[in-house]
Amino acid sequence: MPPLPPDTIPRKRFLGFLIWQSIPTTLLFLLSRAAIPALAPAPRPLPRGGAASSVLAFLLRFASFHLSQLLFSASLSFLSSPRPDRPASPLELALGLVRSAVESRPAPPELRRRARASLAIATFVVACAVSSFVGAAAVCWGVSSGDSIGRVVGFRGFVVGLLYGALYVYKRRWVLKFSIVQRTLYFSFKMGLPSAARNAFKFSGAAYIFSSLLLAFLPDHRYVQTSMGRFLLEQIIFYMGTLAVFLCWELSHHLHQVLHTKRFIFAPPRGSAAAETNPSEPLLAALEESHPSSLVHYLAYLDLCMISENNVDTWRRAAFFEETGDTYKRVIAVCLRPLEKLAAKLAEGLETSADKSYPLSNQLLSPTDLHLDSSCYEPLHHYQLYAWCARAAASLTVHSHKEDRYGVAQLSGSNAAVLSTLLSCLLAVESFMGKRTHLQSQHQFMGAGGIKWATPNAGRKYFPSSTMSKKRGSPLHSKAYAIADVLRTSIYQIVSAFHDEMLASAKSGILEKDWTINAKPPFGTRDLLLQKMHLFLDFRAS
Repeated sequence: MPPLPPDTIPRKRFLGFLIWQSIPTTLLFLLSRAAIPALAPAPRPLPRGGAASSVLAFLLRFASFHLSQLLFSASLSFLSSPRPDRPASPLELALGLVRSAVESRPAPPELRRRARASLAIATFVVACAVSSFVGAAAVCWGVSSGDSIGRVVGFRGFVVGLLYGALYVYKRRWVLKFSIVQRTLYFSFKMGLPSAARNAFKFSGAAYIFSSLLLAFLPDHRYVQTSMGRFLLEQIIFYMGTLAVFLCWELSHHLHQVLHTKRFIFAPPRGSAAAETNPSEPLLAALEESHPSSLVHYLAYLDLCMISENNVDTWRRAAFFEETGDTYKRVIAVCLRPLEKLAAKLAEGLETSADKSYPLSNQLLSPTDLHLDSSCYEPLHHYQLYAWCARAAASLTVHSHKEDRYGVAQLSGSNAAVLSTLLSCLLAVESFMGKRTHLQSQHQFMGAGGIKWATPNAGRKYFPSSTMSKKRGSPLHSKAYAIADVLRTSIYQIVSAFHDEMLASAKSGILEKDWTINAKPPFGTRDLLLQKMHLFLDFRAS
């Protein structure tokens, strides 16, 4: 069977998600409808023809509940993305529209991308409010008074849905997180059930208290019209209704994460004609032609990382080292491109911040009081992609030591490109975290101690550190530390595999020629990369 075209992968997974999501939704609705009437008083005897109308009312409630869950699932799929794009504020959108109208030209691509993210977020929050309004009414219908259904349940359902959507967006739960260890779908879904249940209970409890406080703003609502027992019964029924809605949402969220982050194998079936001629073309096509923020792009990098590190699909990794070397160069190029962009983006932001530190008003500020440009922050949120690229490039370089029969990795200069890019990116991330690299003069250079981590001298241009990046508990510092840790581990893998060869090159004075590129690196200089490389050779880099 030929492999699926890459463009059909998100659609196939979305349809599978809708099918599997309907199963727990149906079960929870039936359980809630069975439990809630047990709390209500015994119903009156049905008149003639009342059984048919009761069945129709149940089917109507059932269809309404499923439509509410379908609305939530569709808006969740519309919002979710493996790449956390930063939305545009209403002021930025207004200014962009005015500027485009005045200049009579379309808005820049960056503004359009952020505007789409803002639209997706607004759509999701509104969909959560409407879905909660319909879902809570469908569960509680027929067991409360007409006033409660028409006004109290609808108002409170809308409010708790709005609150859930706002918290969901604020915590960035819409970002797809790929698990480190890929398990079967059943096991992955089962492992997330306790967490989904805990979140549903916490959200329903907080939403119940918050919506109860807002009842004071509901016009003409008075509890004196009902007895205390009836009032308590309605509160319990509403809580159970919102619990059913939130539990369905949490299960849908978890199922969406599991189904969409499952590994997809971009390869023809083993033994087919395509597998014998060019098995790497589907993977390379997905890596080079897909959009950088698409799900297919991330799934392709996940597949590449697992091929490079594991010994399961060795025939696919062996195809990278074909005789011409074109495939290996393309694979290494797609691995290094995101890392080069990260280093260049951080270098640009650090340079901009350094230029802003020259005015006289900023000379009395300490380095920790100076803030980096906001453009530096956004790339750090793409940690997963950078980790896959660094791990894949390092693993392929290590495996080339024994599996590269034609020597394409060394002859094409890919080994030097990989190590230079990893070192340059590590220096950029460490500078962002607050470490300042100082290239010493030749008479001060003493091998592994060539890099001096020291405060800058007066009058010298330096890269100021950010207060947020220096703060240990900040999310930015955690992501920067994680990226630096992956880069450092990847470099140590290469150094450990080629340690003898690199030491021999260092003694012969050709280490720079063999393991650094001739062009200017994305961050730093060749001399700085060479000094950093000596630290790794002596296993002193940390």
